[in-house]
Amino acid sequence: MAFNELLDQVGGLGRFQILQVLSLISIMVVAFPQALLENFTAAVPDHRCWVPLLDNHTASGNASDVLSQDALLRVSIPLDAKLRPEKCRRFTHPQWQLLYLNGTSPSTNEPDTEPCVDGWVYDRSSSVSTTVTQWDLVCESESLTSVLRFLLMAGMMVGNIVFGHLTDRFGRKLILRWCILQLAIADTCAAFAPTFLVYCLLRFLAGMSTGTIMANVSMLIIEWTLPRFQAMGMTLMSSSGCIGQIILAGLAFAIREWHVLQLVISVPFFVFCLSSRWLAESARWLIVANKSQEALKELKKAAHKNGVKNVGDTLTMEVVRSTMKEELEAAVTKPSPWDLFRASILLKQILLLSFVRFANSMLFYGLNLHIHHLGNNIFLIQCLFGLVNILANCVALLALNYIGRRVSQVLLMFLMGISILAITFVPQEMDTLRVVLSTFGEGVCVATLLCSITQGNELIPTSFRATGLGIIAICGNFGAALSPLMMILRMYSEPLPWIIYGILSIVAGLSVLLLPETRNQPLPDYIQDVKNKARASTKAEREDSLDKVTRF
Repeated sequence: MAFNELLDQVGGLGRFQILQVLSLISIMVVAFPQALLENFTAAVPDHRCWVPLLDNHTASGNASDVLSQDALLRVSIPLDAKLRPEKCRRFTHPQWQLLYLNGTSPSTNEPDTEPCVDGWVYDRSSSVSTTVTQWDLVCESESLTSVLRFLLMAGMMVGNIVFGHLTDRFGRKLILRWCILQLAIADTCAAFAPTFLVYCLLRFLAGMSTGTIMANVSMLIIEWTLPRFQAMGMTLMSSSGCIGQIILAGLAFAIREWHVLQLVISVPFFVFCLSSRWLAESARWLIVANKSQEALKELKKAAHKNGVKNVGDTLTMEVVRSTMKEELEAAVTKPSPWDLFRASILLKQILLLSFVRFANSMLFYGLNLHIHHLGNNIFLIQCLFGLVNILANCVALLALNYIGRRVSQVLLMFLMGISILAITFVPQEMDTLRVVLSTFGEGVCVATLLCSITQGNELIPTSFRATGLGIIAICGNFGAALSPLMMILRMYSEPLPWIIYGILSIVAGLSVLLLPETRNQPLPDYIQDVKNKARASTKAEREDSLDKVTRF
């Protein structure tokens, strides 16, 4: 926890931190949209069965000269309950008698129908091609699009398990660069995937990298920043993801071919992989990992960029060792990940943070992965979400700095729960009001997520930060993976998913009250720091209670 003294010597917020943060948030601008890419590349267009009368020009030549396209469609495709052409069935033979009947009149003898044995015809007005049209993921195969989204979230979950521990062992920068390279290769190859199975595998690998990139970016920002600037750093990171949302909507509107869109989103990561070599490793982690010489080198680089003079005289190995004496002594003993579960105080905090992240992620991805339920113009809705989220991040920054981490989350999660529950009282026909409430809930959800990420980084010690954040992120990914399944409940009751989202948000907000406040407090480096802080807090509460009793 004495690292802040060293950080003050080299400059707590100077040119070095600004360049570091700009480099990291530029990665976030492209990394965050990876989780939302399927909104456009896997969009399901309107479709119907292929029928010879309409789609075989040789067979339909004579008929089309006499009858209109609507008439040919009427005799070839049955109508559903809403009197619209069926998407997954066609008549076995053309039903010419339907031309002489009222379209709404019942028929005593239902004509024979069959599945789309010859394939489908897609409406390509909104998208030239998607993965759905590429591999016919409609009708009986429609559930595979949900499987694809689930695999992406599962990949993020597995990535947090695997790379979280590796990050604490080998460093933030090395694993970040590896994940950027893995994401670049996996997503570029996905654009040329020969089969849907190969595409799913590549998106799973991309998911493994995406979650780790976002986690490591947040750690590198937090660990190079003084406590009073940490909320600002997290806000910039979150806002960069929102800018990525807006850019993704613009790119998807301009590029209607999913292969090209996939490449445009993926290729920049090769550039980031090369440019990331100039990023600075976390000096805080280097000291905790007993690499004080490398830490001193990184601190001197930071001081030089920040314009600190005579750094060679004021910042030496003796200064580092005297300032970080306790940390360097503790670094001799290599910590085990199992130590997280032996420390009851830290375990309690991780479990509470995991539950809050689970609730936040379920609601966040429940809205973002199903924007087609909110309106027809998915490009506009995605852009609107991004703009509202930037505003929400600014509100969250003010709340974090002036109200505190804990109270901010409680208030925002209550507000989020109420706004989502309000959707259940809005009729389905009032689309505009539903979009407004959903967008407001999305903005509050992003603000809450920012508060949760900030507090999680500040509560977990440096020696276990990546592992602890990985556990929390796993719970978040589990909630995200469940969000597509929650929409299945709409079959039984239309408002049921929203009721669950709202109640879960309020309950998670109450659980935040059990976490300690971390505003303007130094980051812990070891589990012992967390224990000492808890003891000091308990002692202060007892003294305060005793003082009140004595006065009485």
